[in-house]
Amino acid sequence: MKVLVVGANGQIGKQLTFLLHEHDAYSVKAMVRGEELAAYYREAGIECVIANLEGSVKELAETAQDCQAVVFTAGSGGATGYDKTLLIDLDGAVKMIEAAEEATVPRFVMVSAIGAHHREAWNEDIKPYYAAKHYADRMLRHSSLSYTVIRPGGLLNEPGTGRITAAENIKGGSIPREDVAKTILLALDEEHTFRRSFDLISGETPISEALSSL
Repeated sequence: MKVLVVGANGQIGKQLTFLLHEHDAYSVKAMVRGEELAAYYREAGIECVIANLEGSVKELAETAQDCQAVVFTAGSGGATGYDKTLLIDLDGAVKMIEAAEEATVPRFVMVSAIGAHHREAWNEDIKPYYAAKHYADRMLRHSSLSYTVIRPGGLLNEPGTGRITAAENIKGGSIPREDVAKTILLALDEEHTFRRSFDLISGETPISEALSSL
C-alpha cells in the first residue's frame, strides 16, 4: 500500500513518514510545502511532492494519483490566525477528501482533535480550530471513502509507550506524538477502524489490541 502523508512537515507527519518508509508493507509519498523539506526527504530516499492545501482539488488529486491511502496530519499551526485555520484545517482538509475521491484513493485517515465531535467539549480559547476539525471530520464521514478519524488528546514530545486508550468519548488526556504516529500506522489496515472515529490518549493497552477492540 502506498500512502500519501499530507502535512509531512509536521511532527506527527514526519514520524509517520519514516515509520511507513521503514515498513515492509508500505511505501510512502511525503507531501510538503517547500523545497527545503522536500530535499531533506529525498536525501533520506523518500519520495516527496511539493503541494499546497490552498491549491485546487485537481492539483491535490494529482499528488494522490498513485496512492491507495491518504493520511491528513496537516494543520495551520498555533502561530497563524483563524483565517489560516479556516483555509487549512477546514477547507484544505475537505479539498483533500475531494481530491482522494477524484483520484479513486479508497482509504483516508484524518488526524483531528479530542472531543471535536462534541461542541460542548470544545476549548473556549480555540473554538474556531475545533469548529474547523468538527466540520472537516463530518465531511469525511459523509464521503465515499473508507475513513478513520483519530482524535488525539494533548500532544506530547516525550517518547511513546506503545500503549493507548481509544474510545468514542474520552473526557481528556494527553499522548506522545510518537504513539499517535504508530496508531495511524496500525490503523491503516485494521478493519475495526474502518468507517470509525475515536478519541485517543495514553493508556495501558497495546496499540494493536486497542484498535482491534474498537
